[in-house]
Amino acid sequence: MTEPISLRELDAIGVDRLQGVGRQKRASLEEVQIHSVFELLTHYPRRYIDRSHEAKLADVRPGQEVMVVGDIESVSSRRTRNRKSIVEASLSDDTGTLELVFFNQAWRSKQLAQGLTVALFGKVDLYRSQLQMTNPLVDLVGDRTGRIVAIYPQSGKAGLTTWDIGRWSTEALRRCQSRRIADPIPEEYLREMGLVDRMSAFQTIHQPNSMSEVVDARDRLVLDELLRVQLVLRMRKMRRLDRASGVKHTNQGDLLTQFTEGLPFELTGAQRQTIAEISTDLTSDQPMHRLLQGDVGAGKTLVAMYAMLVAVADSHQGALMAPTEVLAEQHYLNLLELAKDLEVTDPSTLTGSRPLSIKLLTNGVTGSDRNQVLKGMDDGSVDLVIGTHALIQDGVSFSSLSVVVVDEQHRFGVEQRSVLRERGRGDGRWPHLLVMTATPIPRTAAMTVYGDLDVSTLNELPPGRSPIATSWVSQDLERVWEHVHSEVERGRQAYVVCPLIEESDKLDASSAEETRRELAEGVLSELRVGLLHGRLGSLEKQETMESFRDGHLDVLVATTVIEVGIDVPNATTMVILSADRFGIAQLHQLRGRVGRGSHESNCFLVTTEETSDDATARLSALEESTDGFALAERDLELRGEGTIFEQRQSGRNDLKLASLARDRIWVERARDLAAELVDEQGSLDKYGALEDEVLWFVERRDDDAENLLRG
Repeated sequence: MTEPISLRELDAIGVDRLQGVGRQKRASLEEVQIHSVFELLTHYPRRYIDRSHEAKLADVRPGQEVMVVGDIESVSSRRTRNRKSIVEASLSDDTGTLELVFFNQAWRSKQLAQGLTVALFGKVDLYRSQLQMTNPLVDLVGDRTGRIVAIYPQSGKAGLTTWDIGRWSTEALRRCQSRRIADPIPEEYLREMGLVDRMSAFQTIHQPNSMSEVVDARDRLVLDELLRVQLVLRMRKMRRLDRASGVKHTNQGDLLTQFTEGLPFELTGAQRQTIAEISTDLTSDQPMHRLLQGDVGAGKTLVAMYAMLVAVADSHQGALMAPTEVLAEQHYLNLLELAKDLEVTDPSTLTGSRPLSIKLLTNGVTGSDRNQVLKGMDDGSVDLVIGTHALIQDGVSFSSLSVVVVDEQHRFGVEQRSVLRERGRGDGRWPHLLVMTATPIPRTAAMTVYGDLDVSTLNELPPGRSPIATSWVSQDLERVWEHVHSEVERGRQAYVVCPLIEESDKLDASSAEETRRELAEGVLSELRVGLLHGRLGSLEKQETMESFRDGHLDVLVATTVIEVGIDVPNATTMVILSADRFGIAQLHQLRGRVGRGSHESNCFLVTTEETSDDATARLSALEESTDGFALAERDLELRGEGTIFEQRQSGRNDLKLASLARDRIWVERARDLAAELVDEQGSLDKYGALEDEVLWFVERRDDDAENLLRG
């Protein structure tokens, strides 16, 4: 064969085709998700050592931060009286020696074998008249003498070294050389963007001659990753526009006027703008496909209500699907309050109208109540239904569903949204879709994760919302419980959040059940303390939340089941235990359960152990800012991207090299290029090799490729 080798072909070649990869090494590679030559070549170096910049030991001085390369002369380990480990080693090159000390890294004694060549990066200090590095970064470089040495992610557990990966990558690229790796992006686009071809990019990212070559290679491979994602999103969007027809609404009628004029407050400018965008979508016979993102408490529910009322005003139905029963019930109660006194036209009644009908459908709604709701949805007498996954179960049908709202949509797959959309109508038309998230998304991430949706943003808080003071507490827990007591004495309420339901030997994290018992019998014994977690039955959850809302409980100990949507304006204190075990977005969501009224509110982030650098950065960010969009950017920088499409089955990342935080310019270029390449029917007919690569990219995720592209 003389045709260039495609990524699909490379992905079909097992790593055991490479020299030195026997049964044991293959198993080790599979432990780190490397099964094919493609996965090996995209197991990129995590950093590079420029050996032209290494310092000789004779030249280093105390206070300098330097990179040195040498051989391990000796290594020893010991434990202190309090059982802390200390590993000491001696490093030498042909000019001198340097002492190394590692605290609480006992595994270093096995890693740093005598005679090993290593590269170290760290600060040099003077200790007892001897130059010393404490806890430096360590890379094993073996006998590689190239000027630029690639350092790969290593796995001590799997028994893989950086030079193993480097050697196999070099062999794989050498064996690709005769056919070269196919490049499906037309040359004119590569020239326009100043990018190297794909074969050169793979070669230089693994075997660079200079750091500038690394930059060029990375730019090209970053574009490849982002373009594949953007092409899927663009194809999905264009196919939907080409094939789908929706329900055209008039956006007129007394119902909408009743609703807006009956509100006891003024809409924010952002709410008005978003309602205008949605209203324009709903007057089109192209089905709306819009993301509504807004910070905690920005008023998304009201906007969603308006969208669904447009449907009802035109004699259709609206549905809102939420990921949990607790959240669905909260939405139901909120919408009932917003819909108070609203009436819809009904010629079958004596007065010609009737009250707006809103119903709840979850697995907790059973028996005759459930049958009544299902009957009303089917015959059209139920106008709005709020529910969970119960809305897409067999036996559920609508009379004429024309607006669907999906809350916290990242918890639902493409397939689940499709089921609700397809069951909503019998005439082949698609309901309009509004997906909501209370997790603010940085612009570049929204462009990538939700590239097939139009985006509306609520970035203003309604008037009357109180700011939330946030404190990170690691020692003085008495202060936290004193604050809870004082707030309860003033007639307020508090949440205490724990990451686990039951005690676990594996995780040193607080358990909701154990915490509730300890607090109720200890520091909060005079208060009424309730418990809420996901393993409670539907009725028990409902009764507990009602007790808390009605003020019959002072403190609610809960898991993250209260993360989104819970709205109790009288709750002014949030205590998050083991806060270092949560991410920024989750902490911000939990914090948003307080500050929902006019009272001053506080959030305490409680940690009891020494926290990692990452956790320290997260907790500090929460202390410094209550701006969800600023925190989302910080979260992206700290956490990375993970997966873009629903990925529960295969666990593969869509982005191995690209960073949405760092590569904003390439996100935009990939999006613009995808718009040029994909035709109006949502295909890549002019670019067959690229279309095959996109199909392969989707197929290898163990998803239904056509369904994912259809969206």
